Amino acid sequence: MSLMQRIRLIFNAKANKALDRAEDPNETLDYSYQKMLEMQQKVRRGVADVATSRKRLELQIKQMQQASDKLTSQAQQALAQGREDLAREALTRKSGLAGQLTDLSAQHAQLQAEEEKLTLANQRLQAKVEAFRTKKETLKATYNAAQAQTRVNEAFSGISEEMGDVGMAVQRAEDKTAQMQARAGAIDELISSGALDDASSIGSGDDIARELNAMSSQSDVEAELAALKSGGTGSAPEALEAADPTPAAELEAEPAKQPQEGQS
Repeated sequence: MSLMQRIRLIFNAKANKALDRAEDPNETLDYSYQKMLEMQQKVRRGVADVATSRKRLELQIKQMQQASDKLTSQAQQALAQGREDLAREALTRKSGLAGQLTDLSAQHAQLQAEEEKLTLANQRLQAKVEAFRTKKETLKATYNAAQAQTRVNEAFSGISEEMGDVGMAVQRAEDKTAQMQARAGAIDELISSGALDDASSIGSGDDIARELNAMSSQSDVEAELAALKSGGTGSAPEALEAADPTPAAELEAEPAKQPQEGQS
């Protein structure tokens, strides 16, 4: 298969699918019925035209028949007056009219037969149009009922396009809600554990808290220092002794040296 043939085949397939989706049975049936009515109108117009032509021929035949009868009467009158020549002329004209009458009669018979055929075709077409109209309305009612039933079933089953879109929107909303809840819970846990500072605590209140904590820490240091000076023991001095390599005797000697410097 050549490239152009494949392109033509694909195009025809796509076009056929698009047309099949766009086709509405109700519109198609109404269009077909309209076309049948137009065809019936043309047949009726043809019957009327043939009947008109037949009527004209009948008028011509009648006129020619009257003329032939008149020529016959004139021939008789001419013979009665001894004018054989006039009688012969009248009969000659009558003979010409007779040939025309024969032709017109043949045409009249042909038109009459054609009119009968068209009349019969119109009657048959009329019956078909009436039958199609009844069938059309039945098909439209059946299609509309099936379409409504399908929509109801799709709505109940949730497989229609509109319901599918609604379901997807609800699912997205649920996902976003769950994500926001998880994020809020994680932030709460981080704030509770101290891994993340609370943004609401940023400001002057934090400075005061930090200053109070610093003062408390300084106060603890002074208390421990006083305890050391007074020779008290505790867990903090032991930690200092473990961390400081200076012998304890030197630390005890230093307070004794200070009074001597003061005395001098």
